Formats: sequence, C-alpha cells, structure tokens
Amino acid sequence: MSRKQKMPLSEFLNRFGTEESCRDYLAAQRWPGGFVCPKCGHKHGCRLSNGLYQCTHCHRQTSVTAGTVLHHSHVSLSKWFLAFYFVSQDKRGLSAVQLSNQIGVTYKTAWSILRRIRSAMGQRDAAYLLSGVVEFDDAYFGGPTAGGKRGRGTEKAKVFVALSLDAHGNPQYLKMGVTKNIKQTSVKKFANRTVAADSTIRSDGYRSYIPALEDYAHEHKAYDPNSGMLHWLHIVVSNAKAFILGTYHGLPKDHLQSYLDEFAFRFSRRAFGRLLTQRLIHAVACSTMAY
Repeated sequence: MSRKQKMPLSEFLNRFGTEESCRDYLAAQRWPGGFVCPKCGHKHGCRLSNGLYQCTHCHRQTSVTAGTVLHHSHVSLSKWFLAFYFVSQDKRGLSAVQLSNQIGVTYKTAWSILRRIRSAMGQRDAAYLLSGVVEFDDAYFGGPTAGGKRGRGTEKAKVFVALSLDAHGNPQYLKMGVTKNIKQTSVKKFANRTVAADSTIRSDGYRSYIPALEDYAHEHKAYDPNSGMLHWLHIVVSNAKAFILGTYHGLPKDHLQSYLDEFAFRFSRRAFGRLLTQRLIHAVACSTMAY
C-alpha cells in the first residue's frame, strides 16, 4: 500500500485503541533507547502499576507526557491520539469546532489540543535548517484593507518565507516566520535560524536583503513578475493563505505564527500520507512544554 494513501480509522484504532497502547508507543518515541530520567539523566527505571516511570537512581517518578506539550493535560491519551489522527489525516486542517465533534470534547479543550499540537509542530521544524538552494522573500497576511497601503508598506502581518528546492528545482522544505519589520537585522536573524550557512539564497533585490544575507551565496535581482522568479515560493504563500482562510476563516495576528507552523509542518511532510500521524506523534513526544 502506498504511504501517500490515507490511513483507515479502523487500522489506527486497532493499533492505538487503548490507553496502554498509546502510552507504550509514546514512550518508545520519547525514549527510543530506553527510559531516561528527566531529573538526573539515569538510564534505568521501572514502570509502576499506575503507569508512571520511576528512576532506579534518584527515585523520581515521571509520566511519559511530563515536560512535553501534553504536560498537565486531563484529556486521555486515547483521545489525544485520535486528535493526532484526525489532524494529520485531513490535509485541509481542522478547526476546534470540527475536532470537538470528532473526539467528543468541549470547544475549549479542542482549541487547547490544537494549540499544543501546533506548538509541537513548530518545535520540531525549528530543529532543522534549510540547505542547498533556498528561495527567500517576505509576504503579507491579512484581510483586504480599504484604502490601505499594499506591498511592503502594508499594515498586514509581515511574514518571512524560505523555501528549499531540490536538484530539479522543485520545492522541498518550508520555513515561515512572523516579523515586526523587514529591516536588515530582522532579515539576518530569520535567515540565521532557518537556513544553513553553506546554502545559496535567491531573492529579489530589496535593500535590506543585500547586506543582511551577505554571509550566504546570495543571488538577487530586481523582481520581475513575468520572469518566473521565486515561482514556487509565491505558489506556496498563496496555498498557505488559502489553508488558513479555508480552515480558520480568518488571519488573526495573535495566532498567525502557530497556523504558519502547522502549514509548514504539513507542507514539508506532504509525501508522508498515511505515515504523517506517526511523524506528528514523534514531534509531540520530542516536544517541550511551551506554556
């Protein structure tokens, strides 16, 4: 069976239909080499009858969710895993209303679950740098503003976008970050945390880009909309806007970064298909509590 096909819900439930099966899988993802105490780093422990793990050295007791985005959640692991399934297998994305109906929780709980999942997605992608040839630009997210400025003078949310290309010029991996401005220091900071130093960056000739990206092999020229310049990046930005508008019916600045994190995580793993659920669970298992 092709991995691009969607995983049937029945197959998922056969594998992750109990609290124990979910806990065991999450533990294997968090500690692939065996238990590691989060307090002292000791590598030996035992699982207690209540599901907690106890370090044989310092006797610290911990749960498999402690310190992750699942920390202090009162939702059962089986419902969390259902959320992982529905979020990952619906490429359109899920709203809190939809998720609350699918897994049987309140809207407030579903909203919190989605917020934590997006946090794990963002953390996982932050662990990697783009490399090779990278298209680089800024984009603007928000509804139409009557009489307002357009382009780089707009009052819409400003977002840096970096997209790596493969040897055939096709898109590979994506980074997106909300920024207060597109000045030299902001450009340099975003590039340094998202693009490997030995990469080649392609951009337009905007004045802040040239000095900010001088440490890279930087190919830049005045933007010509008819030249095909930054072709894939502009398609991806359009898709990101459609994804957020279609799923969340708006582009709220307060939560925009988390929505961009979700889109970038999905985009960079778009070929995983039925395996995307496992990749999401792995991201959650490796996450840290961010709130």
